[in-house]
Amino acid sequence: MKKIPHTFTIVFALIVLAAVCTWFVPAGEFERQQVQILQADGSVSAREAVQNNSFHFVERQPQTWQIFSSLFNGFVDKADIIIFILMVGGAFWILNNSHAIDVGVMAFLRKVMRLNRYKAIRFLGVENIIMSIIMLMFSLFGAVFGMSEETIAFVVIFVPLAISMGYDSIVGVCLCYVAAHVGFAGAMLNPFTIGIAQGIAELPIFSGIEYRFLCWILLTALSIVFVLLYARRVKRNPQCSPVFKLDSYWRERSQSQMGDTVVYHTPTSAWVVYVLLCLVFVACSFLMPSTSISLGGTSFSIPVFPVLAALFVLLGFLSLRKSVHFFILIILLFTIATLIVGVLGYGWYVMEISALFLAMGICSGLADSQGADNVAKLFLSGCKDILSAALVVGLASGIIFILRDGKVIDTILYGLTRSLAETGEVASVGVMYLFQTLLNLIMPSGSAKAALTMPIMAQFADLIHVSRQTTVLAFQFGDGFTNMITPTSGVLIACLGVAKIPYAVWVKWVWKFIAALILIGFLLILPTLFINFPGF
Repeated sequence: MKKIPHTFTIVFALIVLAAVCTWFVPAGEFERQQVQILQADGSVSAREAVQNNSFHFVERQPQTWQIFSSLFNGFVDKADIIIFILMVGGAFWILNNSHAIDVGVMAFLRKVMRLNRYKAIRFLGVENIIMSIIMLMFSLFGAVFGMSEETIAFVVIFVPLAISMGYDSIVGVCLCYVAAHVGFAGAMLNPFTIGIAQGIAELPIFSGIEYRFLCWILLTALSIVFVLLYARRVKRNPQCSPVFKLDSYWRERSQSQMGDTVVYHTPTSAWVVYVLLCLVFVACSFLMPSTSISLGGTSFSIPVFPVLAALFVLLGFLSLRKSVHFFILIILLFTIATLIVGVLGYGWYVMEISALFLAMGICSGLADSQGADNVAKLFLSGCKDILSAALVVGLASGIIFILRDGKVIDTILYGLTRSLAETGEVASVGVMYLFQTLLNLIMPSGSAKAALTMPIMAQFADLIHVSRQTTVLAFQFGDGFTNMITPTSGVLIACLGVAKIPYAVWVKWVWKFIAALILIGFLLILPTLFINFPGF
């Protein structure tokens, strides 16, 4: 069998290819200016945007030795994501050492299998229902607040769950990462793509939500069906999985951990951690009695932390009466709940989220009677285990630096936008959508791409008598689908690294699904040319 190149090898080859392009593609630049953008909460912020008719050719900047310096720049540019991966990996290694997740997974599966006594549940398949609910939840997160980097932390949870249910690591990645990014692509309220793009296009923020909601339902349903069909095939014949041999890591780890005799106990240290966390939640309740949650263009205040405090006091006490394993799962559950509140209510990003997971890991280790030295050793072991996933994120970012420093990104953008003027209405929208899709392969940042392309695309839409809302939809779909296959996406590379799935294996498995999504996206754009949907 032909050997699949290492992920590092593939990404470095792409860096070299990008450098070669800087020798043959003419260098060019757009002039940029600061523009005022209306945010979802009504505030106004400044953002860099391209000036119309400002493209000009500049002196060529061929990249040579920069192939190697781009690696350093990539690590610096993605330092927040790299540190986030290391901290999450270390924190979950501490948590996993307690066997809490394994105990929880087995208890969960035992309870779920009891539902098979109901005929309707047995007909649908209880595992199908579970996976559908999980994917629906993560797709909603992606559609509402643009969940992306946060999925890295959940891969550690859902890959072992999928393996325990008889599936593979690909299914585990699909449950959280793919679901969230399908929701991201078909979003209704994503502030990082729709909010910015509509602001630049001078459209009411989150207008056209009705049709986008229909698109999200359709895309989410199709992704769930695709994953369930694949999962059923793997369940029937595990060896048909392209990662069957690679998943031996997860199977052996699960067997070795569950092979140990689990002693259900509650040490004194767990009660101490419980009291301290209760005090933290009570303090948060007094300091933040009400939290303003922003969803799209609406905002409402609810007493989140008082509710969380009350629930933690009750559930923490009940779990401690059973075993420290269940208490650690409660810590994990409330960590996720706090993460959602922090993202929606306080604008948390990777720094706050990584600090939250680090605190979770430390609390889990102390509750499991691990001393400070053991907690530190476990954390370092987790960092070592996930180090390759962290490093490849910086490596992939080097591709962007080569293209940017070689001054060819603007040239590619200029050439493609000029070609739109020579096509008809349907063809123009198709080329516009294709352009956004291809551009996302080298520029995965949705906000940066919106600032770069929407000033031109919005006015071009006026010239060909196409709704600016249609242009935003083409940008939205073009920005979203290829995030799940481009090697320049740090989140994708990180998730694959955590799941221990080689990039080449992932591309071979996912490309047909991505191609189908791209085709469906185009078919969903076409009705906006002929039907007057609200907001269009």
